[in-house]
Amino acid sequence: MEQKSPLGIALIPVFVLIGLLLFNVKYVFQDGALDGSNQIILMLSGAVAALIGIIRGVKWENILEGIGESIKQSVGAIIILLLIGALAGSWMISGVVPAMIYYGLQILNPSYFLPATAVICAIISLATGSSWSTTATVGIALIGIGQALGLNQAMVAGAVISGAYFGDKLSPLSDTTNLAPAMAGTDLFTHIRYMLYTTVPTFVISLILFFIIGFWQDGGAEIQNISALNSELEGTFNLSPALFIVPALVIGLIVKKVPALPAILIGALAGVVAALVFQYELVMNLATEIGDGGFIGVYKVLVNALTVDVVIPAEHPILVDLLNSSGMAGMLKTVWLIVAAMIFGGAMEACGFLKSISSALLNLAKGTFSLVATTVGTCLTVNITASDQYLAIVVPGRMFADAYEKQGLAPENLSRTLEDSGTVTSVLIPWNTCGAYQSGVLGVGVGAYLPYAFFNYLSPIMTLIIAGIGYKIKKIKKA
Repeated sequence: MEQKSPLGIALIPVFVLIGLLLFNVKYVFQDGALDGSNQIILMLSGAVAALIGIIRGVKWENILEGIGESIKQSVGAIIILLLIGALAGSWMISGVVPAMIYYGLQILNPSYFLPATAVICAIISLATGSSWSTTATVGIALIGIGQALGLNQAMVAGAVISGAYFGDKLSPLSDTTNLAPAMAGTDLFTHIRYMLYTTVPTFVISLILFFIIGFWQDGGAEIQNISALNSELEGTFNLSPALFIVPALVIGLIVKKVPALPAILIGALAGVVAALVFQYELVMNLATEIGDGGFIGVYKVLVNALTVDVVIPAEHPILVDLLNSSGMAGMLKTVWLIVAAMIFGGAMEACGFLKSISSALLNLAKGTFSLVATTVGTCLTVNITASDQYLAIVVPGRMFADAYEKQGLAPENLSRTLEDSGTVTSVLIPWNTCGAYQSGVLGVGVGAYLPYAFFNYLSPIMTLIIAGIGYKIKKIKKA
């Protein structure tokens, strides 16, 4: 049973986690930290939390149950992640991603590519209500286009994530956009309208920053090689605008409120069908290379694309990197990271340490600004310790609802702050489910894209500015 602990004791596992992670990433493994070392550190930190909890009288069965419940909450994300790996493989061999790259190279220019990327992802995410689906579809293609244009992949990933989370945040189809007002006690569309005051200015500032850094991106010598790159794409794949039916199908299913799991599975299978229809010759060539040009060989190639790998032969150095996918197997390190993070978060929750940390933060709230700032701090703390964006909305939402009411603040103040600080910052933490997912899908580490995810870290700052100047802080109308 969850119990409250002294703050100093509750923070010990957090300090252990942060200290070991900093040492691990900065001094030892650097970019290879996600290969396994960070996972074991999360588990060891969870063990520290469990040990302290047992010493303080928490039963091992309760800790194990808490860890199990925590992992259970991430099952949906894990399955989606595996299916995204399958979708990436099938969309590669079907020519969907290469077609996106091919046509994108003809219309996008390095000088405005970054803001255009943010806007494209914002539109798709707004329509689908899913930042995850956006990054897994157009986001992957935009990373490839940016690489072909000679742009820094971290910059492109930052633009993809900024746009995807802007759209997700304002979409009535988004789960977090529905969850936040439910926790705060307001209705969906009041919540969305009230978010506009912080979200739109933040996105405009982000676009300006992307224009500024994009202005200095001329692509260098790579631009001169675009024609050669496109020629090889044309020679390798049967490219046609009809291939866009596949991603359009997925987006359409999500807009029609089909759950993400079946929508992505259908998208992956549609990619397999497209491979047989549009890239049959390529599939047959790959089957012959593995020693069987018949039905069994074709079957092996398609199943391998979904599960373990697909490597399309290429000569252009950029295409050598682009035209391959590891399917579901490529997501296993990220799945491992999520499970390890849930072990830590579950142990912290079961031992009452999260409650202690949150309560200490709540005691800091004395006025409107300090209440908003404390909410922001609590959301960030839960994102770091519990490693889940939903908990970063639910836990502070339950904690602060009465505090906002006592200070005469309308619930939409709370719901907006939950989204501005809970939803969007989850992707900035490597061991959070969102950070692990996005870095795994886009192939860019959280530490690399974080400086360019302008929208995500400017959002809580904008919330604090709005609260500090007292603009659009709605009060409860007295009867």
